[in-house]
Amino acid sequence: MASSSLSVVGSGLDIPTLVSQLVANERKPAADRINTQGSTVTAKLSALGSIKSSLSSMQSALDALVKGASNQAYKTSVPEGSGFGATVVTDATTGKTLAVAGSYNVEVLSLAQPQKLSSGAFAADAAVGDGTLKIAWDDKSIDVEIKPGSTLADIAAAINKSANGKGVNATVITASDGQHLVLNAVDAGTKGALTVSASGGNGGLSALTWDGTSGGLAQTVAATNARVRVDGFERESSSNSISDLIPGITLNLNKAEEGTTRTLTVSQDNAPLKINLQAFVSAYNASVNLLKNSSAYDATNKRASTLTGDSLVRGLQQQLRGQLSANVVDMKALGLTINTDGTLALNASTFDKTLAENPNAAARLLGKDGTLSDGLSKLLKSNLDTGTGTLTLRTDALNKQIKKLEKDLDDLDARMEKVSARYTRQFTAMDSLVAQMQGTSNYLAQQLAAMQK
Repeated sequence: MASSSLSVVGSGLDIPTLVSQLVANERKPAADRINTQGSTVTAKLSALGSIKSSLSSMQSALDALVKGASNQAYKTSVPEGSGFGATVVTDATTGKTLAVAGSYNVEVLSLAQPQKLSSGAFAADAAVGDGTLKIAWDDKSIDVEIKPGSTLADIAAAINKSANGKGVNATVITASDGQHLVLNAVDAGTKGALTVSASGGNGGLSALTWDGTSGGLAQTVAATNARVRVDGFERESSSNSISDLIPGITLNLNKAEEGTTRTLTVSQDNAPLKINLQAFVSAYNASVNLLKNSSAYDATNKRASTLTGDSLVRGLQQQLRGQLSANVVDMKALGLTINTDGTLALNASTFDKTLAENPNAAARLLGKDGTLSDGLSKLLKSNLDTGTGTLTLRTDALNKQIKKLEKDLDDLDARMEKVSARYTRQFTAMDSLVAQMQGTSNYLAQQLAAMQK
């Protein structure tokens, strides 16, 4: 607020202070009204923000529940000490599994193992040879250039550099008779079996060749495939992990037990769905309680809440109750009951019993297009969608109100600047007039005094 530098001129009045008090008194009613409105709107905005956050949490919990109810989970069990383990495979794109409940008789006949080749003994500093080693496996190969004067350690380093961890790795083992080059196939099974040929150079690399049956190298461990029998049907694999034998199940072989049959059991796993359902119940109850508290009226203290009587809140409460009421029979069968205060409760025993008797009960009520989940999803979407959601539009409207009230305060300050300037001019003019009259009075008094002499 602008203030005048004028003070006492002739009347003795403190004009700046007087103007400031008059302007403050004139500003107060309008400012109080604007600030009160602002506080009310801000409180509503905060309350709606809490409701929006709570409903968003409910929406996330419902999405997880729908996904779990639509894609039934399964678990596997095998006897302790079995030569294999089993895991359920889930499609990374759809999140679904092809597994079905059932049991399978599994016999592990042999395990897949990688090939190992070894050279004869060489002195540690002996130059083995030079030229090119061609190492092949499956449909892949690498050419390794061996420099003149290379020792076994030099050759192993060159092989590892060229292979870069794929197909083969080389080590040098020092035994009592000297050093041996050992080639280890990276991939198990016959597909990973190595062949080694030499070309060029001085011919010394012929001591490091293997054509699959003979050569300068000796095969110390043969490449073998895994063999497993399931319900009498045999399967051979270059890997000990087999994912396409039993639908939706990966068998992980770890011990050959030819002649011993173990039972693999695949069963429905309701634990993840129950966890998701309880999370949804908690999120739903939090939203119901928040809606009730934000619109409650304290009759004892005669005090209203921020959103008491708000039509949007009342509408949300009615819509949520309506969704539950329309599905109360199916909910009860699944262990979901409605408490007297509108919140939900889950009976885990009833849930387990119902799904044991009817595995599709949860999907019909809570899965994609479920009778309860579909209506709730649409209700939450209509309120939370960016741009078109009811809560979003209401929040935008309140933010506009706050901006308008801020402008009203700015406009009020601008008006008060003009009022202050007008009061200052008026009081200054009055003060000047008083000073003139006082001067005239003094002059007349002097003249009268002179005449009396």
